[in-house]
Amino acid sequence: MTQFPFYSVFDLIGMCGFIIYVTNYAFLTFRVLTSGSLVYFWLNLSAATCVLIGLSVNFNLASAMIQLFWVAISLMGIIVRVVQPNDAR
Repeated sequence: MTQFPFYSVFDLIGMCGFIIYVTNYAFLTFRVLTSGSLVYFWLNLSAATCVLIGLSVNFNLASAMIQLFWVAISLMGIIVRVVQPNDAR
């Protein structure tokens, strides 16, 4: 009998982050979203946050730094798009 691997809730949240990343990239590739849309930045922020939560159990410094970068860039993208109207960009 084969046993299934045990994943913690944190691992599952991290995997959800992966799914959000690749879905967001596919949406961008197939022009469902544009790189300037708020949804694009919210999905990136959500994915990075989920992966960071997953990293809290199995920490990897390089991966954590990449996710923190994505969080910062996504927040800046959201702020720019909320503060400035479309005409000012």
